[in-house]
Amino acid sequence: MPRRVVVIGAGYVGLTTAACLSMLGHRVVCCEVDRGKVGRLARGEVRTREPDLRELVHSGLREGTLEFTAESGPAVSEADAVFLCLPTPMGEDGAADLSALESVVGQIGGSLRSGCVLVAKSTVPVGTSAWIARSVARSDVAVVSNPEFLREGSAVHDFLYPERIVVGAERTEAAEEVVALYERLHAPVVRTDRESAEMVKYAANCLLATKLSYVNAVAGLCEGAGADVAKVTEGMRHDPRVGDACLAVGPGWGGSCLPKDARALLRAGETVGFEFALLRASVEANERQRARMVSRVAEVCGSGPERCLEGVRLGLLGLVFKAGTDDLRDSPALAVARGLSRLGAELTAVDPGLRGDEAELAGITLVDNAYQAAKGAGGLVLLTEWSGFRELDWRRLGALLERPVVVDTRNHLDPEVVRRAGLRWCGVGRPG
Repeated sequence: MPRRVVVIGAGYVGLTTAACLSMLGHRVVCCEVDRGKVGRLARGEVRTREPDLRELVHSGLREGTLEFTAESGPAVSEADAVFLCLPTPMGEDGAADLSALESVVGQIGGSLRSGCVLVAKSTVPVGTSAWIARSVARSDVAVVSNPEFLREGSAVHDFLYPERIVVGAERTEAAEEVVALYERLHAPVVRTDRESAEMVKYAANCLLATKLSYVNAVAGLCEGAGADVAKVTEGMRHDPRVGDACLAVGPGWGGSCLPKDARALLRAGETVGFEFALLRASVEANERQRARMVSRVAEVCGSGPERCLEGVRLGLLGLVFKAGTDDLRDSPALAVARGLSRLGAELTAVDPGLRGDEAELAGITLVDNAYQAAKGAGGLVLLTEWSGFRELDWRRLGALLERPVVVDTRNHLDPEVVRRAGLRWCGVGRPG
C-alpha cells in the first residue's frame, strides 16, 4: 500500500532514499534547506554522481510521486513516515556531530501527524534514536532506527537490491510500518531494538575497514617475503569465512563513511570505558599505509641516493577516494598526493570525476587526460581505480614520460600490458 513519505535531507543518502521510495510507489516529498538545490532538483537537475539516480528523479517528477521543498513543516504534518537523512560529520573529538539532526528534530517535533513514524536513517551513535524519542516527547509518534547501507557509486543498486534491511524499534507495529515501505524489495529483514540497529552500521563498516587494513598489511609482508599478494588473496577468497569483499590492496581506506564511523566507534568506546584496541590499530595501520605509499613512490621515482622528490614532476592517475564518485572527502589518493607534494614533488593529475574547481586541489594541476599528466613526468602514480586507466595507450605514455615507470598503488593495471609497452610496473605486495 502506498504511503505518504517525507525525506529530510537531499544528500546522496537522502536523495537516493527519496527517489527509490518514489519508484516503489510511495508519494515522497524531499525536504532540503538549500533553496537553490531544491530549485535545481525540482527541475530535474541532479548533480550527485550516482548511476541511475538522475533517471529515478526524472521519473518521480514526471509521475508526480516525488517533489522537493524547503518547507518541512507542512510536509511532515501529512506524512505517514518521516526519514531523517541528515549529515553527521566527524566532530573535533572524533564523535559524530549531531547538530543538523538536533536542529531538525527540534523544528518538526510538534508538526508531526499523530501516528507518524519518525525514521532515523542517518548513521548515528548508539542511543540517538532514544534521544530523538525523548526530544519529540510524543506517545503518538514512534521513533525507529533504519540504518542505511549505501555505497557511493552504487547507492541506487544497494537500495533496490539490499543484502538486508535492519529495523530497530520499541513498538512492533512501528517496525512493521517501516518494513512495509520496503515490501516490494523482498529482502531479508533484521528486526531488533533501536540500540542494536544503530550498532549494526558501525560494526559492519568498522569490520570492513579492519579487513582492508589487514590485507594492506599482508601486502607489505609479501613484499618482504617475496610472495605475491594477488595469489595470496586469490587463495583466501575461496574460504567462505573470509569472502571476496575488501581483499583489494590500495593506498588505504577513506571516503565519507569508514574513517568517520571508525572514529565515532572509538569515541563511543571511550564514553563507556572500553578500549577498542583492535579498531584503533586498524586506524593507525591505515595511516601508515598512506605514508608507506608515499615512501614507495619516492623509492621508485626519486633521484639520487636519497631518492629525493624535490622538483620531480609526477603524473597522478586519480584523486577521488573511489572510482565512480566525485568525492574527495578523506581520500587516500589525495592524502598520498599531499604527502608527495610535501616532499617537493610537482604534481599533475587527471581524474574523470573532477571538474577542476575543487578547493582541495591546491598545489595540484588538474589536466584533461593521462597523456597530459604524463608529458615530461618522472613517473606515473595510479591512485584511484578508474576502469578507463586500463585502456590507456601505454606505448604513447612511455614516449611522453621522462622516466618510463608506473607505480600502481592499487594493483589495478595488467603488469604485462604495461611492461610490454616498455615501462617499468611497480605494484604493491607483488614481485617486480
